[in-house]
Amino acid sequence: MKNLLKSVILCGSLLTSLSGCEIVKWKGQYDTHSLKKQGFSEHSLLLKEGGTLNYWQGGQGEPLLLLHGFGGSASATWLATMQELSKHYYVIAPDLLWFGKSHSLGRSNLTTQTEAIWQLLDHLKVQRVNVAGISYGGFVTYSLMAKPERINKAIIIASPGPIFSDEHLAQLCQRANVKNPEELFVPQDKSGIKKLYDQVFIKSPYIPDFIAEQIYDGYFKDWQPERESLLNTLTADRERLGKISTDTLPKTLLIWGEKDQIFPLENGIALSHYLQAPIVVFPETAHGVTNEKPELTAKTIESFLSQVN
Repeated sequence: MKNLLKSVILCGSLLTSLSGCEIVKWKGQYDTHSLKKQGFSEHSLLLKEGGTLNYWQGGQGEPLLLLHGFGGSASATWLATMQELSKHYYVIAPDLLWFGKSHSLGRSNLTTQTEAIWQLLDHLKVQRVNVAGISYGGFVTYSLMAKPERINKAIIIASPGPIFSDEHLAQLCQRANVKNPEELFVPQDKSGIKKLYDQVFIKSPYIPDFIAEQIYDGYFKDWQPERESLLNTLTADRERLGKISTDTLPKTLLIWGEKDQIFPLENGIALSHYLQAPIVVFPETAHGVTNEKPELTAKTIESFLSQVN
């Protein structure tokens, strides 16, 4: 999202004389054009429970599933990274349910998210896959890891899995000056957008009001009750994830931003000890790892996946 933010602000400065110009929409169209130009194609899968799962696919090689975080979409979160990774891998990048162009008639929780991904992989006849997920997508990744026979390797980015407590959530709310996580992650207006971006990125640039409104309309206005439910049910999901034996989990790498304000580095170190998994820390990086350091993210993922088990 940070690359999108920089681009739309630049466009805004050039096009301020054009009243009502939908700059954020234009940036989304540009991203779509860029992906298609590189050989990616966009598809939509009808889900068994009703609804559709939108996804991008492109590249050749071992399958690599990329899962975005809260408030974004596949292209907004992974654009530069998925373009680089598609040079060596068959990349599958869905919009998670109730984000982007995806939705479900099922209950809005982590289980429904996970089952939708399995439906997608079954549809694509992918029996075994590498997976990388950032933030909320990291929780989906951890849930998928409960079937190690189908996951080759996993990369969890800025997401604590079961290693987060009610105290951690309270500290997050205190840092962001909000009453609950929903107030931060499901913003209700342009002011909420600015507050969220201030927490997610290490140096969030100034966002003009009209651009903040367009970001809200384009990425945050829809599916608000469902997104709040995803957050409200995450505590119960935490208990379920904590019951998964770490002995059965696939080989895992953690990637974290040194200055993450959402899930601080101490959460990543704790998860590293819990999983006995290596952690790579990106300096001068906050929570939006894939947007702040897309090339480094791609190189780190490639290096890990190329290692012989």
